[in-house]
Amino acid sequence: MRSGAGPKYFWGDAPEPEEYYASQGVRNHQSYFPTPHGRLFTQSFLPIDPSSGALAPVKASVFMTHGYASDSGWLFQKICIAFAQWGFAVFCADLLGHGRSDGLRCYLGDLESVAAAPLSFFSSVRRKPEFSALPAFLFGESMGGLVTLLMYLQSISDDLWTGIILSAPLIQIPEDMKPSRIRLFVYGLLFGLADTWEAMPEQNMVGKAIKDPDRLRVIAANPRRYTGKPRVGTMRELMRVTEIVHRRLGEVKVPFLVVHGTSDGVTSPEGSRMLYEKSESEDKELVLYEGMYHSLIQGEPEENSSRVLGDMRRWIEERTRRYGGGAVAAGGIVPSGEGEEELGR
Repeated sequence: MRSGAGPKYFWGDAPEPEEYYASQGVRNHQSYFPTPHGRLFTQSFLPIDPSSGALAPVKASVFMTHGYASDSGWLFQKICIAFAQWGFAVFCADLLGHGRSDGLRCYLGDLESVAAAPLSFFSSVRRKPEFSALPAFLFGESMGGLVTLLMYLQSISDDLWTGIILSAPLIQIPEDMKPSRIRLFVYGLLFGLADTWEAMPEQNMVGKAIKDPDRLRVIAANPRRYTGKPRVGTMRELMRVTEIVHRRLGEVKVPFLVVHGTSDGVTSPEGSRMLYEKSESEDKELVLYEGMYHSLIQGEPEENSSRVLGDMRRWIEERTRRYGGGAVAAGGIVPSGEGEEELGR
């Protein structure tokens, strides 16, 4: 039930979703996907022929992961829609503890499991006959960038991914955003009882992430956005896993693009530099945007977000040509993965 505090959708109260997506040149499909770690809410965004409304051929598949306290809907889907408009099949899932997926809101007590859940969905789609011969890219924003790197490392031996795109990934936590180790230690003495407590300082993450005040208002109106304080176990786990990822950056060997704003106060650009310097990929690119904040696509003025999307399009179009084998016909596209439960409209 709506509270009446904000718009029905991120674009307003009308039109209804199906009409909106059609106006954007995409077809949206929503469903639930069961995993050993919990049930995920999933979405796909597929390009359509604007004249007929039929599915259009796709060049590659892109698997997207949102950031902390967010979900795959609301403003994040503008990224999904943009990639679909370029001719890519886009798949995404709400992380456990986020949006419409299972789990305690914004509790990330086991990030390996949090990453393994969408990986099971993404890999099931990736292995479908209609996609197996096409390039496949992972995309992660903010904390979703950290989860994306975990997914890549968990599936590195399966050789599933053509490349990775990371937007302001959480690889290095800025010093003023790091939780107190003393506080974490004290809570740890409670034998796990405090793990789910909303007890860590919030540090004004949204204010540090969003530059455009109009977009800040839209993001704040998201009815599924988590607004509580960070949970003890979540911050403990983010500290632990970022340190693990630091030691494993040299294992990243696929092509990647990482973009970051130099005025990001939520995730440090130094983490992106670290990935670029330590990875063994022979095809890698780091783009730093002077003066931009954390949320490069959702939170910057239109001129800036268009610039970032333009760089992403240039990169993925070139890698699709370089490593791909041509588009797949629309008739072969199936929006949902094996085992998915259809979500009624």
